[in-house]
Amino acid sequence: MTLQFLLTALVVVVAPGTGVIYTIALGLGQGRRASIAAAFGCTLGIVPHLLAATLGLAAILHTSAVLFTIVKFAGVAYLLYLAWQAVHSGGALAIQPDRSREADWRIARRGALINILNPKLSIFFLALLPPFLSGNPATASAEMVAMGTVFMGMTFAVFIAYGVFAAAARAYLLQSERVMVWLNRSFAAIFAALAGRLALERA
Repeated sequence: MTLQFLLTALVVVVAPGTGVIYTIALGLGQGRRASIAAAFGCTLGIVPHLLAATLGLAAILHTSAVLFTIVKFAGVAYLLYLAWQAVHSGGALAIQPDRSREADWRIARRGALINILNPKLSIFFLALLPPFLSGNPATASAEMVAMGTVFMGMTFAVFIAYGVFAAAARAYLLQSERVMVWLNRSFAAIFAALAGRLALERA
């Protein structure tokens, strides 16, 4: 495993995306433990895409316009649902001072679905991992799994860092109702924008 791969993976993981936004929203809304559950769920959601890339199923998704479109619009609908949850009173992502923390498995499940319903992730792995393979066909699958596992480990660590930072700022932000309203609307707008971007994606 080369240093170039590690640096490339780190850049990809650090760049804010849907999973990062979700983890930050949970950190601000429900605290540190919730953000860790969110990070775990988002990381777990990578597994199907890694397996798809390793087994060659990502290529089928890439060439099948119908299958790609079905998964894509399921992802779009889910992101719009999360946008609604950010502004709806009592919603899962709404930042409120008196809300109780959800069960970890519910938080993790939503995080996993965010990645599972993103068809571009399978194609991303299909494009990212092969250039870093040794060129030995006998070890190609094992190498892809190893690199994917490292990528997942980096994702989990970086997402936790984002979430813990957000949780640390939570006490200060909850003192202002105006800030909470602004944050909820901002998260809703971001998830809606991400849904729009996903809707425009092509295989």
